[in-house]
Amino acid sequence: MPADPVLLADVRSWLIKAANDLRGADVDLAAAPPLLEDALFHGQQLVEKSFQAFLTYHQQPFRRTHSLEEMGEACLVFDATLKPLVDEAAPLSEYAWLYRYPGHPPVPTLAEAHAARDCAARVYQALLARLPEAAHP
Repeated sequence: MPADPVLLADVRSWLIKAANDLRGADVDLAAAPPLLEDALFHGQQLVEKSFQAFLTYHQQPFRRTHSLEEMGEACLVFDATLKPLVDEAAPLSEYAWLYRYPGHPPVPTLAEAHAARDCAARVYQALLARLPEAAHP
């Protein structure tokens, strides 16, 4: 039986938002000088929205949270093979808030920003591969 078109549209909406965060991270990293803090934020958001797309497809409600560990654990119920990616992405949770406000955190490095972007992109691609093409942006 074909998937519900309304459900697929909802999933696609999350994936479009996630893809925009990937683009945002890439633009931030290409800026001169790079906008490292913003790139890290977009990486966290990319993973969060990818998880939300996956959970939406599986009709699993989720609460509003920036905890990638919590959201990732919810995804594991539907696909336990995601565990290594969930574990790798969970530390990106702090980028939702760490550099968003004035304070004293150390300035992130270019290597850290690239690593977060690449991790987030791997999560996005892995979840995209597990969702029907009809839901892809």
